[in-house]
Amino acid sequence: MSEPRSRKDAARNREAVLAAADTLFARCESPEDVTMADIATAAGVGKGTLFRAFGDRAGLLRALYEARLEPVREAVETGPPPLGPGTEPRERVTALLDAVLCFKLDNRRLALALEESGNGSPYRAGHYERWHGVLRAVLEEIPGLPDSGFTAHALLAATRADLVEHLAGEERVPRERMRARLAEFAGRVLADGPPR
Repeated sequence: MSEPRSRKDAARNREAVLAAADTLFARCESPEDVTMADIATAAGVGKGTLFRAFGDRAGLLRALYEARLEPVREAVETGPPPLGPGTEPRERVTALLDAVLCFKLDNRRLALALEESGNGSPYRAGHYERWHGVLRAVLEEIPGLPDSGFTAHALLAATRADLVEHLAGEERVPRERMRARLAEFAGRVLADGPPR
């Protein structure tokens, strides 16, 4: 088999695996219900192909998460206000948190599976570091706001997948109410400034 054909097959298999995983995670009751064998079968590939392409379950979860997150990342990096650059910092912080929350609400099972994947601290995950970095940089633009790194961590804690799942699933808090409460919380944090 020629190298270009091999690359095309690998790319096609990767897309089939991501599509199958996407479908299975969307249908499952719990992220643990989906196995690598289930995904391989649904994608029409062998388990070896799956492990070669993604390494392990956590690698597959990260790849799927990143694929779903790409439109949000583009909006943050190059899009118009309120997510994109050039927005007043306080407004952008609220928009960034809202984007994270909405993404996790729309991808609850996947976000929960990724945060529970046992890859050590969730705060060292690439997606978390990226959100923290963007949020910290925007917070640094707010005059008089101390310790933007800690503030970014504290604000992002309100969007953790386990909390979002608890609020949306167990407490049945409506989406719009959650969004409004998060905006209010962020507004209070940013308005109060340092404790006296």
